[in-house]
Amino acid sequence: MIGSAVIVFRETLEAALIMGIIAAATRGVPARNRWLILGVGIGIVGSLIVASLTGRIADLAEGTGQELFNAVVLGIAVAMLAWHNIWMTRHGVELARAAKQLGSDVVSGTREMSALGIVIALAILREGSETVLFLYGMLAGGEQSIGSVLVGGALGLGGGVLAGFGLYAGFLRIPVKWFFSVTSGLILLLAASMSSQAAKFLVQADVLPSLGSPIWDTSSLLSNNTSLASLLHAFIGYEATPAGIQVAFYATALILILVGMRLSRLRPATLPLTQ
Repeated sequence: MIGSAVIVFRETLEAALIMGIIAAATRGVPARNRWLILGVGIGIVGSLIVASLTGRIADLAEGTGQELFNAVVLGIAVAMLAWHNIWMTRHGVELARAAKQLGSDVVSGTREMSALGIVIALAILREGSETVLFLYGMLAGGEQSIGSVLVGGALGLGGGVLAGFGLYAGFLRIPVKWFFSVTSGLILLLAASMSSQAAKFLVQADVLPSLGSPIWDTSSLLSNNTSLASLLHAFIGYEATPAGIQVAFYATALILILVGMRLSRLRPATLPLTQ
């Protein structure tokens, strides 16, 4: 029971963290809740479908289908998060003001949430399918009974949801004058983290060279298997034994998104409002 609880807690926490950051960053955006719920629903259904097809996916591309699939999912999520930060750099303040003062539909804001709804769906798809596979492996290996897996999974799910909600509540306490800067920074780190993970999967699929693996090892200080490491991995992409290509992808994602935000800040935009 403890094993399944820990697995589900870690996977749920990563997905909940992504949802919490996005939900906080889009505070005041029209139709936000609808897109959040839609993203969760699509992600859950998609994760079950992917889990059921994992054998076929893994057999694709000479046995590297699963790694390539994960890399593509992460790549799309990185692109969406990058677009979000660049978009919010130009429209964030106006969007919040318009939604608060007029209560009207901000067309650009609705489009913004459709993209982030996709990110949420992809996050849950990936974490959810991994959770299903892990739990199935426990049952298939005879490590735990169905009852203990279900109870442990329920406890882990509840703990992950509560932890994610706690983080979300903490984000909302950030003073308004710092809010956009803090949430943009969190999403920037999240995108860089996903980019690094995508690189790791591409190395495993022999698509990219590792450029040194690992280039450092901090396992003695903080092992990847600890809960704190899992949290830092979700927040900032912590990896105790990263390959050189992961570091390169991480740094490249940070630089490109920051440059895009900088260029966008030089071109202020006015949001179209409709009543």
